[in-house]
Amino acid sequence: MPPYDPSAFPPFAVTVDLVVLTVRRHALCALAVRRGEPPFQGRWALPGGFVRPDEDLEAAAARELAEETGLHAHCPAGPPPPYGAHLEQLATYGDPKRDPRMRVVSVAHLVLAPDLPAPTPGGDARGARWAPVETFLEQDGGLGRDEEQSAPLAFDHARILADGVERARSKIEYSSLATAFCPQEFTVGELRRVYEAVWGVALDPRNFHRKVTGTPGFLVPTGGTTTRQGGRPAQLFRAGGATLLNPPMLRPEV
Repeated sequence: MPPYDPSAFPPFAVTVDLVVLTVRRHALCALAVRRGEPPFQGRWALPGGFVRPDEDLEAAAARELAEETGLHAHCPAGPPPPYGAHLEQLATYGDPKRDPRMRVVSVAHLVLAPDLPAPTPGGDARGARWAPVETFLEQDGGLGRDEEQSAPLAFDHARILADGVERARSKIEYSSLATAFCPQEFTVGELRRVYEAVWGVALDPRNFHRKVTGTPGFLVPTGGTTTRQGGRPAQLFRAGGATLLNPPMLRPEV
């Protein structure tokens, strides 16, 4: 068997693309940046960029998140920073024609965060914005009236976004990840609205309250209350230690 010859294989680049999701005004929203350079200059795309030779994939994803949006990923070993975000690897995309510049393999990451302020564009991005996920996944993009803004997301980012949205929708069924969309202290009503926004359905408040408070390790009372939703004071909770929900929160059929 001949020895392995690295020069026999063509080089290719690796990028990270970020599906950043949050709940804003009771809607599941995604983050997009407007590209400032070719290819697809002026088009909206997912935030991301090339992996540097001296960094691993998670470090590259965290760096791109901070550079292009001003957001910071949670460090599992420490407390979450202000406006912190949950970061996990989503999938790998390697169609040889997905990038017109060269052969590029993208390792997409899913980012979940509470209701966040307007993002700060950086790097080669000309702008950044939140919009409901349906806006980006519509065939015409739906971001504006002129051709430049209404074009679909650049590259294969519509497919990556759709995969990220489905990951989030399915994962909050069996894990406590829905709390990643909430502030550190939240009410059951606020958590219910997260599920409703992510799933796109209306849930019965009483049944939801019974399920989430009866699931071991899901929620922990803080001892405080709030009136920020109006009406009577509502009990405040924080995320419990459970990572898997038993029984799961099954998504209603629509």
